[in-house]
Amino acid sequence: MIDIPAGLPAELVPLSWLIGVWEGTGLIEYEVGDETRRHEFGQRVSFSHDGLPYLNYSSFTWLFGADRGTPDASGRADEPALRQAQDDETTPLVTEAGYWRISRPPTEGDPGPGMLPGTGPRPFSTAASVETLRNASDGFDVEVSVVHPTGVSELYLGRVKGPRVDLATDAVLRTESAKEYSAATRLYGLVEGDLLWAWDIAALGQELRTHSSGRLRRVD
Repeated sequence: MIDIPAGLPAELVPLSWLIGVWEGTGLIEYEVGDETRRHEFGQRVSFSHDGLPYLNYSSFTWLFGADRGTPDASGRADEPALRQAQDDETTPLVTEAGYWRISRPPTEGDPGPGMLPGTGPRPFSTAASVETLRNASDGFDVEVSVVHPTGVSELYLGRVKGPRVDLATDAVLRTESAKEYSAATRLYGLVEGDLLWAWDIAALGQELRTHSSGRLRRVD
């Protein structure tokens, strides 16, 4: 059963199971030519909202030192080992931030562009009105924007159906200083109360392939 936070905008109900702070471990395993780059990492993810119809998203990851929590066969890290690893030396890895929202046509009641206020009441403010946004597969279309401090910006399109989100990049922008990166897919799901995710990328001259995955537990 998924609890709906009080005061949540109606448009965010389909994504409400993501809200919270999640922490756990994961595995990077990416083939570049004949080389497989494999590393274990820790991760802290936050989904929150400000009363507006989108989720704020942030992720911080780190590489473990010599004594690290290793995922078992279920994908869960050994908790005592994970806590010890967090107390030992770790190396910051990457961060990313962005926004998640249900995809729908804009209306006069929406704010923007820029700082311009909307005209009239905000749209889709009731559960009944949000239900009209369901797609042909009985889910909801979603838009996700993710920005990396390394000069990469991603726009994902996809769908949420129950406690599962499937995303694929519609556009990837890179600055001149960014490493080569051209496409990605992401999958998120709620399994036995944990947040599981997988991320495939096309980068460094490689086609789209397995890149990383993780299993996180809600900590807040």
